[in-house]
Amino acid sequence: MIAGSMIRAVAGVFLLCAASLHSEDLVLTGGTVYLSPGEEPMASAAIVIHDRRIAAVGARGSVQIPKDARIVDCSGKFITAGFWNSHVHIFTPGLLHARDAAAGDLDRELDAMLSRWGFTTVFDVGSVLHNTLALRRRIDSGEVRGPRILTVGEPLWTEVPIYVQDYLAANRIVMPVVTTPDEVRARTLALIQQGVDGIKLFTGSVQRGRVANMPLSLVRAATEEAHRRGLPVFAHPQDSPGLEAAIAGGVDVLAHVAPQSPPWTPEFVARLKNAHMALIPTLTLFDSEARKAGLSESARLRFIDGAAAELRAFASASGEVLFGTDVGYTEHFDTAMEFELMSQAGMSFAQILTSLTTAPAQRFGYSERSGRIRAGMDADIVVLDGDPSKDIAALSKVHLVIRGGQIQYSSQ
Repeated sequence: MIAGSMIRAVAGVFLLCAASLHSEDLVLTGGTVYLSPGEEPMASAAIVIHDRRIAAVGARGSVQIPKDARIVDCSGKFITAGFWNSHVHIFTPGLLHARDAAAGDLDRELDAMLSRWGFTTVFDVGSVLHNTLALRRRIDSGEVRGPRILTVGEPLWTEVPIYVQDYLAANRIVMPVVTTPDEVRARTLALIQQGVDGIKLFTGSVQRGRVANMPLSLVRAATEEAHRRGLPVFAHPQDSPGLEAAIAGGVDVLAHVAPQSPPWTPEFVARLKNAHMALIPTLTLFDSEARKAGLSESARLRFIDGAAAELRAFASASGEVLFGTDVGYTEHFDTAMEFELMSQAGMSFAQILTSLTTAPAQRFGYSERSGRIRAGMDADIVVLDGDPSKDIAALSKVHLVIRGGQIQYSSQ
């Protein structure tokens, strides 16, 4: 696991909500709070937010409410730490010109894609770096409303995947290939110097009728340079050779399961765990891809079942799962299906909440400020309409999102 102290911290200047043009204390009262995945929920609680952080949390009546604080009644609601989406792409047409786009247009795109679903931090694992950095600057300055963005910028691949070739050409985007370890080192160092938070490798790149797998020497060249600077490395595998290159090459995070690989045995899962790998399932992606390909209903279900079986094998062995949806590549913004598929794959509510909060915060070096509701943590909070411990889809029914102590999204 990458040491958190070595991950580059992202500046945190947060947006003022539409209802308030100045900094103010905010208090959430009456809701049931899931302090962290492993703790019992706190009923009828109060959370005091001051100066972008959680100042106090406790039973309502035992917490001192600051004078002139803004009070938000959360009775009947359920509250968790802000969600992480560890697999997104800042790549939709509405986000491609972030430097010059109107702030309101970016607000609407980010609301629909991310904030609406409770995401207060996202890891972009493939985009145009200068554009993503421009968007991040506008969010951090308070000009645009959106989540904290970590990014890998442009991915490294030996051949451009067939399914993005037309999109890149239509938008005049050039993402070069790498063919030698020296080229990989040069590209990795260039990305790091520009300010990325991680590196993404296509250890398997889909071509027409075949998969272009990245040689192990190239994988190792990237991971050595990234790890030397404390940055995590993601891999997109497509089949067994891509998985094997990721394991042997020292990759930290699998960006997908790989249903084109053979079933994951306990022995294979043990190898992933021994390599300290985390897994982002992105199960909804496989439903989207099956529908896009026009598969029959039975074939579509078999494809999804194969992906879910790999998650089941990994999660049942207590492998580290990170929530992610591949949104930005897919247009399926609604998160309900992902939660339901993860649940059907055997993951408990606590495991799914962990994948949304404490696991990514720990993996990416933010555990001292993100992932839990407790005094001193960033005031990144999600208020839900229903109890996700009883209905996992309630994690998609977001009532209120607070980032850095300011209301960023409200369903009302």
